[in-house]
Amino acid sequence: MTLILPSAKDAAHKAWMFRVLRALADDARLANDLVFKGGTCAAMRGFLDRFSVDLDFDYVGGADEMPATRTRLERLFVDLGLEVRDASTEVPQYFLKYPVKDGERNTLKFEATTLMSVADKREKVRLADIDRVLACHTIETMFAHKLVALMDRYERHGSIAGRDVYDIHHFFLAGFSYDPAVIEDRRRVPARAYLKDLRAFVLRNVTDTVINQDLNTLLSRDQFQKIRHVLKEETIMFLDDEMRRLS
Repeated sequence: MTLILPSAKDAAHKAWMFRVLRALADDARLANDLVFKGGTCAAMRGFLDRFSVDLDFDYVGGADEMPATRTRLERLFVDLGLEVRDASTEVPQYFLKYPVKDGERNTLKFEATTLMSVADKREKVRLADIDRVLACHTIETMFAHKLVALMDRYERHGSIAGRDVYDIHHFFLAGFSYDPAVIEDRRRVPARAYLKDLRAFVLRNVTDTVINQDLNTLLSRDQFQKIRHVLKEETIMFLDDEMRRLS
């Protein structure tokens, strides 16, 4: 399944993401050290029906190998014609600028984190959009991390992303399963106890402003109008259903 494009103005961003992914998959060392995950991975695998703008990975190489991995990534970006606008000194995180018309999106975020779970599961997948094979999170691992992300983002950065709520809703609606071991490893509580906390968090903190702030650029206008007024209530409904199932 191809990554959905909500607006023609996002075509350049999609093209640059695919260029980076192809180049990464063609580099055996990088493809071995990085595991593709997150919204773009889920969308490219057909698990998610929205646009996604970042490239997210787990770094699974050794700590002593990270400088070499960074060097290879930075060489890859330069060879593609991308400008590194900013970079983290702690992990391979980059903000990459590409040439576009004035007023259009021109920055791609690339991040390889070491914030993983020992319960994470991965599989090698051929991604049709780029006709390449990459190691990716399984859908069960993706879903579990997305359930954790909504509260984790708030605790770490003080922000709430409407896309996190949307993805949780979409994964429940699609009937996907999550891996409770990932939740329990990251939160140190049983999955049902965490879901109870998550329900209270959604009820208390998810507002129309939160839902509107990034979803309106990641969904088509028709999708956005259909989901915006039911997203919070249905997400709470799904969490209630899941807690009943677990009990």
